[in-house]
Formats: sequence, C-alpha cells, structure tokens
Amino acid sequence: MGADHRAQVDELIADYRRSRDQLADVHRALGALAKSATSPCGSVTATVSAHGAVVGIDFRDDAYRLHRPDALARVVLDTIAAAAALAARAADEVMAPVLPAGTDPAALRRGLADLTPGEVAPPVEEFDFERATWLQSDGGAR
Repeated sequence: MGADHRAQVDELIADYRRSRDQLADVHRALGALAKSATSPCGSVTATVSAHGAVVGIDFRDDAYRLHRPDALARVVLDTIAAAAALAARAADEVMAPVLPAGTDPAALRRGLADLTPGEVAPPVEEFDFERATWLQSDGGAR
C-alpha cells in the first residue's frame, strides 16, 4: 500500500474514532439528562428523562387537600407534560451539535428525520360508498 493510501486510511480511522467518541459523549449526556417542572400551584413536581421516562414525582404534603383526586391527577399529568417538554428541548440541544447542518433534532427525536408527513403516513384512499357492491355474488354455489 502506498504512503498516500496509508495516510488516507489512517485519516479515515481517526475520523471514525472521533465520531464514535462524540457519539458516546452524546449518549452519556442524554443518559444523565433529566428535567423537572413544578405545577403552577406548587403542589406537584415531576422529573422526566431525555428519553421521556418519568423518573420522579414529588407531592407537597398538602397536595391531596388542595385538590380533589381528579383535579390532582390532571395537575400531575400537566406537570409531567411540562417536564417532558423541557427534557425534550434539552435533549435537542445536546444532539444539535453532532447533527448535519439543517437537521431538526426534534424531528429526529420523533423518528421522522427528514421524512415528510406523506412519507410517514401515505394518504388513505377514500372508500366510494356510491360505487360499492354490497351484495357479493357467489356464482350460484350453495
């Protein structure tokens, strides 16, 4: 192998190792990332990971007295949603520097990358009720 080819191979290997290290750094950062949100009334705090998992819910001691059960459930769900939105934005910030220019981290996180809505869910053909044959002929067989 010539010296030029050897240098090219060495550079490709070095690029691969840098990319691999950078990917490992991103995975570690995402694994350590968690964001919390507190309800406007202050009775519930939820913590959500970068991957959308609820990793903690804390209730103020009087939370059950401040809210009826159905209202407290709504406060919990809303607070989890707020924490999830914070975690998602933080995850996007971690991923953005390693993505190609112009790539939307949120679309990538949702699994869409650069797919259009039509590519994800092609249009469904409308059923033509006026032309439908409701009775199927069995060809006289019984």
